[in-house]
Amino acid sequence: MNVNQSAPPVPPYGQPQPVYPGYHQSSYGGQPGSTAPPNTYGVYNGPVPGYQQTPPPGVSRAPPSSGVPPASTAQVPCGQGAYGQFGQGDVQNGPSSTVQMQRLPGSQPFGSAPLAPVVSQPAVLQPYGPPPTSAQVTAQLAGMQISGSVTPAPPPSGLGYGPPASLAPASGSFPNAGLYGSCPQGQAPPLSQAQGHSGAQPPQRSAPQQASSFTPQASGGPRMPSMTGPLLPGQSFGGPPVNQPNHVSSPPPPQAPHPGTQMAGPPGPPPPMHSSQQQGYQLQQNGSFGPARGPQPNYGSPYPGAPAFGSQPGPPQSLPPKRLDPDAIPSPIQVIEDDRNNRGSEPFVTGVRGQVPPLVTTNFLVKDQGNASPRYIRCTSYNIPCTSDMAKQAQVPLAAVIKPLARLPPEEASPYLVDHGESGPLRCNRCKAYMCPFMQFVEGGRRFQCCFCSCINDVPPQYFQHLDHTGKRVDAYDRPELSLGSYEFLATVDYCKNNKFPSPPAFIFMIDVSYNAIRSGLVRLLCEELKSLLDFLPREGGAEESAIRVGFVTYNKVLHFYNVKSSLAQPQMMVVSDVADMFVPLLDGFLVNVNESRAVIISLLDQIPEMFADTRETETVFAPVIQAGMEALKAAECAGKLFIFHTSLPIAEAPGKLKNRDDRKLINTDKEKTLFQPQTGAYQALAKECVAQGCCVDLFLFPNQYVDVATLSVVPQLTGGSVYKYTCFQVENDQERFMSDLRRDVEKVVGFDAVMRVRTSTGIRAVDFFGAFYMSNTTDVELAGLDGEKTVTVEFKHDDRLNEESGALLQCALLYTSCAGQRRLRIHNLALNCCTQLADLYRNCETDTLINYMAKFAYRGVLNSPVKTVRDTLITQCAQILACYRKNCASPSSAGQLILPECMKLLPVYLNCVLKSDVLQPGAEVTTDDRAYVRQLVTSMDVAETNVFFYPRLLPLTKSPIESTTEPPAIRASEERLSNGDIYLLENGLNLFIWVGAGVQQGVVQSLFSVSSFSQITSGVSILPVLDNPLSKKVRGLIDSLRAQRSRYMKLIVVKQEDKLEMLFKHFLVEDKSLSGGASYVDFLCHMHKEIRQLLS
Repeated sequence: MNVNQSAPPVPPYGQPQPVYPGYHQSSYGGQPGSTAPPNTYGVYNGPVPGYQQTPPPGVSRAPPSSGVPPASTAQVPCGQGAYGQFGQGDVQNGPSSTVQMQRLPGSQPFGSAPLAPVVSQPAVLQPYGPPPTSAQVTAQLAGMQISGSVTPAPPPSGLGYGPPASLAPASGSFPNAGLYGSCPQGQAPPLSQAQGHSGAQPPQRSAPQQASSFTPQASGGPRMPSMTGPLLPGQSFGGPPVNQPNHVSSPPPPQAPHPGTQMAGPPGPPPPMHSSQQQGYQLQQNGSFGPARGPQPNYGSPYPGAPAFGSQPGPPQSLPPKRLDPDAIPSPIQVIEDDRNNRGSEPFVTGVRGQVPPLVTTNFLVKDQGNASPRYIRCTSYNIPCTSDMAKQAQVPLAAVIKPLARLPPEEASPYLVDHGESGPLRCNRCKAYMCPFMQFVEGGRRFQCCFCSCINDVPPQYFQHLDHTGKRVDAYDRPELSLGSYEFLATVDYCKNNKFPSPPAFIFMIDVSYNAIRSGLVRLLCEELKSLLDFLPREGGAEESAIRVGFVTYNKVLHFYNVKSSLAQPQMMVVSDVADMFVPLLDGFLVNVNESRAVIISLLDQIPEMFADTRETETVFAPVIQAGMEALKAAECAGKLFIFHTSLPIAEAPGKLKNRDDRKLINTDKEKTLFQPQTGAYQALAKECVAQGCCVDLFLFPNQYVDVATLSVVPQLTGGSVYKYTCFQVENDQERFMSDLRRDVEKVVGFDAVMRVRTSTGIRAVDFFGAFYMSNTTDVELAGLDGEKTVTVEFKHDDRLNEESGALLQCALLYTSCAGQRRLRIHNLALNCCTQLADLYRNCETDTLINYMAKFAYRGVLNSPVKTVRDTLITQCAQILACYRKNCASPSSAGQLILPECMKLLPVYLNCVLKSDVLQPGAEVTTDDRAYVRQLVTSMDVAETNVFFYPRLLPLTKSPIESTTEPPAIRASEERLSNGDIYLLENGLNLFIWVGAGVQQGVVQSLFSVSSFSQITSGVSILPVLDNPLSKKVRGLIDSLRAQRSRYMKLIVVKQEDKLEMLFKHFLVEDKSLSGGASYVDFLCHMHKEIRQLLS
């Protein structure tokens, strides 16, 4: 909508909003009001009762007016479940009862109506003022209205909310395919696009406008059956689903309001005295969506005359309710596509302060010119509010996701290593910040002023250099620390433990040889694999061989150490049965060089499976195993890593003994948090000792039942290690995944015995940290090990006012021991802008990083708060962020519109995916161990990993030409997008599915699966046959390339349409409603709009 157009009058915030006829809603949250008829929509995320067809009294319907019908959608039989209803589960998605925001009732039931159009606007702050003059700009695109004024649209045919009969709760549980380690995850729905993000809109054609405007059309008519509202086999849309452009190519509006995506609100009666009116609330000028909220329990009607939803129904209405067109709301796929098109071709040059980088989904080249590459650091916003009051008002978390040892693509240079000799790196005397490009040299180069604390320091004589006419040192471009954002210093002995240079690290392989491990074939497989794997230990630069030494331990109820000294003809075993007082029975010959002792090691690996082949020992210990490995490293005076291969709950009498405490009855109670907490403090104490020794633990779990991942993962989590889980491990099915993960884990470059500190310029400071590490004080992040895939997320808060001129600076310094035993410092610097206008903050946010931070914040929150409280906190924060934008940055428009900042238009869709994830809203099939596993996994994920984890990629395999070598374009994660004549591939970084439609051509089935018909395909298989035809080669090549992009091997599962495994696959179609009660994207958007209007009124 154009600011200069007249918008039809709408009820101001302080007056009653009209109600859409035909729907009552009891008080929000599903509790009945005083005289409440049945609740038509049910609780948000609660069970779905039947619809009621009678409207409240005194409500009339707006006359339809001419508008562009949207791409038509398929008709569905009456009486079927509508798309927009919520599933079962009695979890309400509003604020929790304990911490409830005061909500004034609005007028719309959740999900009942289409949102009004969204308007796209450029960015300028605009106070609410008199209505703009009329000048309408309308662009009709693909049946969707992108217009300056709010023109009503007639209901198109097809998927409406429909007046269905009551919908039975979906019962259904996924067959447990043991997926974590390949388990299903909740995903994220799409939303309107943030500036610089690509989304559901086509690439921009003119100067990008800063706000997106959509007119989601209401679609009348009943809706087809299906919980999630997909097409049935054989049905098709009346036209292809059309994506909305994010940037309108019609003439730009005369005035430039702030960037935002608008969607118009729900249908309702027209305001008085206005004839040409949208069916429902008017479009907000900046891009608003959706309905308002029903009254809260225990709150009176908010303003005189507001209709109460509990009142008596009026006469039935003739028109069915409407449904928001999914093509009219922001699409992650389009945002990603736009960003690739707009920013993928040019290198990202880091010389300018506060630039927002391309999205993590875009392939781009980085040129370091003074700020760290986004591969090392990504921020939630690149323009920080100058004051804490402004930051509190916006509620946008200020955080950085830091990946200090990130692996770079081959075309980018690794950080330079700088050696300053005996004197070591140059630092500020006061704050200890390291020399960087932002330091200011003064007095002809004899002194420098620290950019972090402003202290003036002397330049040592050996570091002195003259300045040029601009005040820069003449050697600035010859010194990495004066010209680059990232570089390394060689550390002096002062930076080493006990003032002694470290020895090269060691790897100890600790193998469970209890009955379960032997019977499953794990021990034999592992011993065979280790023979070849030991040639791939990490090495520095061009070293001939790795400096890392190795040792071997096997265990069940007791521990067996092996002497593999090169001078022995056969390995020697030493047994330690006193597990309560663990010690290492040998020093010499336990940790050895692989090449020197190869023959003895091979002999040992051949003997282990035979030695324990007839074991009947089923019990295992766990804490003494870690203790033994740590004591061995301590005795050898080196850091290192333990690779522990473990199968069962450690119930044998020993320190760290655990009991089975799995209890699904605790879900959705205040005690649910105990499922995520360790059941004993012994492991935290053990982890602290490990960190002090530089002993990192990687744990490979092979459980057949509950093993208490929440407790067993404590030591890996606190030492910077990883956990891998292979539920119900079978050699034939899981061998490839386990071998691939192990190989990658052994080969990857690791920094040992590391300490990381983040320094900031005056005005902000690091206050909170998320990730896999230990902290003994408030500033130092201690990591026994850190690899190139782990991130540390840091949150910043204001402690003073910032200056727009000087901006804000971050410096991350990581002190670590390299694989060759060299002590190094890796430094990353980043300069951010500061702003006094909220519009500048919202224009420079990065939604993917924001979601990464919010997911980690929530996943830590479940340790101490009920899950419901955590979910409510996320929803409230998101609503506050968007309401602040609406109030302070968007141009004036009606309350019925949802307005989203261009940069954050995907925030609702992605946040909904986090809310629906297995940690925060588990389905019946998700085990307690699965939830604990995913919780710790996400804690140290980078932004690219959380992006695909919460909103999986869905790729059609049979739509693009076979000869095409590029990856097929992704489609939105919704069942509606699937056609039964096609095959699709879905991946989320942990899982890989191929979904085969029942109507796929016989030739395609033959080419891919080597069987003659759909019915002969075996559902659940994890390997595609190797066939010599173009389609088979293309699909297998695509799978290989996807696996190469991810840090863990994704096991493939083939799923047939209408098969029982399909429920598992649908769990990842995150724009749809989930069986566990999670909202669909459309419904969550409407809910978000209600929350925002509540805050604004």
